[in-house]
Amino acid sequence: MAQLDVFHALDQGLAAAVQAASPAVVHVSRDHHSGGSGIVWSDDLVVTSSFHTPDRTKVGIPGADGNLDLRDAEVIGRDPGTDVALLRVTGGGLTPGKLRDPKMEPGGPAPTGGEDGLAVGNLALALGRPGRTARASLRAVGVLGPRIDTPQGGTLDRYIESDRPIPRGFAGGPLVDVDGAVIGMNTRTLLRGCDIAVPVATLRRVVDELKAHGAIRKGYLGVGAYPTGQGALVASIEDGGPAATAGILVGDILVEVDGEKVSGPDSLRGVLADRPGKHVKVALIRGGQRQELDVTLGATP
Repeated sequence: MAQLDVFHALDQGLAAAVQAASPAVVHVSRDHHSGGSGIVWSDDLVVTSSFHTPDRTKVGIPGADGNLDLRDAEVIGRDPGTDVALLRVTGGGLTPGKLRDPKMEPGGPAPTGGEDGLAVGNLALALGRPGRTARASLRAVGVLGPRIDTPQGGTLDRYIESDRPIPRGFAGGPLVDVDGAVIGMNTRTLLRGCDIAVPVATLRRVVDELKAHGAIRKGYLGVGAYPTGQGALVASIEDGGPAATAGILVGDILVEVDGEKVSGPDSLRGVLADRPGKHVKVALIRGGQRQELDVTLGATP
């Protein structure tokens, strides 16, 4: 009997999580034959999958009567590197979902599986609204990993993969925990053969950039470089660029940026990418001697 009570409580808890989260799960029209999903981020903003979403579309907002209120929406920014598009929805008045973020939950339990408290084996629900109604798919957190760079040039603050593929039309919708809080946005286009969730920390960073600039700016130094056994050998310097202004010279070997090791040109680009416009300390080898220079990075685009 006690075991049945446990299963009943779990059953009711999962249903409550779906009910709590589904008002923030919207329908995103993509073409005449299919629809996708999105997450209400603020009063008039929706986060969804960039890969599947046209520049102008319609978003279906769930109403109390079970029908969708179709609104015009347009993409105000994209980040293909994280498969995130930010939509502005005509009329506003949307209800955001709850985000799984320790900073928003003071006094909560101590994290056990990472800074957001996730652990492999935690139950989760993929939610989507490819049609009129919200749909749910039960799964578990199958893989957790550290920060990764995607093949498309983006960065995920951590790697989150559930234990099986998400259903069709769920891309752009949320992966939520058993309390209905959003863990991340479901995507199936970033890594071949892997259906992962773009974590909330990444969504926050990307949304802030897209709101401010319409695209993801990347830090740059203004050098051409070649790999060496020590770091990145500076072969050319852009006139008037950040490197030239800071006093970096052709022949310098760049070995660290703000304490992060540089092993070559690719590593250098990765270290610079998430520091647009920032003041950084660049360590280099010049004439066999280590030096450090203060550099103000540029920002693209």
